[in-house]
Amino acid sequence: MESKLSFNFKTNQEILKLIGFIDAFKGKWQQIEGKESRYLNELRLIATIESIGSSTRIEGSKMSNEEVEDFVDSIKITSFKSRDEQEVYGYYDTLNLILKSHESISLSKNHIHQLHKTLLNKSTKDNRHRGKYKTLSNKVVANYPDGKQKVVFNTTEIHLVLQEMETAIEWTTNAINNEETHPLIAIGTFIYEFLSIHPYQDGNGRLSRLLTTLLLLKSNYDFVQYASVEYEIEKQKKDYYKALMAGQKNRYSKKEKIDKWILFFLNSLKNTIIKLEINYEQIKDKKSYLNIRQSNALKYIVSNEPIKISDLTNALKEYTPYILKKDVRYLVDEGLIKKIGKGKATTYISNQKKSI
Repeated sequence: MESKLSFNFKTNQEILKLIGFIDAFKGKWQQIEGKESRYLNELRLIATIESIGSSTRIEGSKMSNEEVEDFVDSIKITSFKSRDEQEVYGYYDTLNLILKSHESISLSKNHIHQLHKTLLNKSTKDNRHRGKYKTLSNKVVANYPDGKQKVVFNTTEIHLVLQEMETAIEWTTNAINNEETHPLIAIGTFIYEFLSIHPYQDGNGRLSRLLTTLLLLKSNYDFVQYASVEYEIEKQKKDYYKALMAGQKNRYSKKEKIDKWILFFLNSLKNTIIKLEINYEQIKDKKSYLNIRQSNALKYIVSNEPIKISDLTNALKEYTPYILKKDVRYLVDEGLIKKIGKGKATTYISNQKKSI
C-alpha cells in the first residue's frame, strides 16, 4: 500500500496544507458543538437530506433533495413506488445507523456486510446478494443525467475479493490505530481500495460514501454529520471518476499512485467544511436561513395574510401539501408567522412586517 502513497514533493505539500486546514477546523468545530448545540439538529437535517439525495443521484436516481425530504418525512416502510425510493430509504436507514452507532461499528468484514444488508434491505432485486461479496464480475460505471453510462474501470476478480478486502481492512486499521499514517490519508486510501475492489454485486458506490462517513466519525471528525461530503462529490462527479481512474489504470503495477485521488478526497472535505461554515452562519441568523421553498411560503403569507393551509397549497402547487404543512410549522416555531384559531378555522399571519 505504501508504494501507492509515494508522492512527489509538490503533492505532499498540497496534502499537508489540506490536512492542516481540515484538522484546524476539526478542533474549532468541537468547540462549536459544545457551545452552540441548539443549531446542530437543523444542520444535521440539512446534511442528511443532501447526503441521501446526492449519493443516490450519483448512482442514477432522479429524486431531487425536496423529493427526498418529502419522502423521508412521510415514509411508509411497507410500500415503495420505485427503485429510487427503495435506494433512498436504504441510504437513509444506513446513514442514521452510522450517525447513531458509529462508535460500536468496527471496520470489519462482518460489520461492512451488515451495512450492505441495511443499505439494500428494501431493494427487491438485491435479495440474493445483499450482505455477500460478489459472485459475478462487475465494473465501475458512471451514470449521467441524460441516461448515458460509461465504464470507468474494471474491478477485482471474484476469487481475489476476500483477500484484497482483508488486506485493505487490516492495513487501514493498523495505520489508524498505530498512527503510522494520518487518519485522513488512511481513510482516503481505504475508500480508493474499496471502490477498486468493488466487492459487492451492487451498492458499492453508495456504501463507499457511507463508509467514508463512518471512518471520519470514528476518527473524531464529528463535523461530517453536519455537512454533506456526498454533495461535494456530486458537484464534481467527473473529477471524482477521473481521480479514481488516474490510479486504477495502473492497478497491480508499481506505477499505481493515488495522489490525484487523495487530493480530490481532501479537497472535497475542505469544500464540505466551507459549505458547513456558510450554513452555520446562516442558521445562526434564523430569519435569513430559509430554503427556497420556505422563503416562497413566507412571502406568500406576508403578501396574502391571513391565509389558510389550503390557500398556500393552492398557490404553491409545485410542492406537496405535506411538505408545505411542515414548512408552516417550522415558520411558526421560528417566530416568523403566528397561528390563529384551531381546526378548520386555523389561519396564519406574519409575525413582523419586514421585507423578505
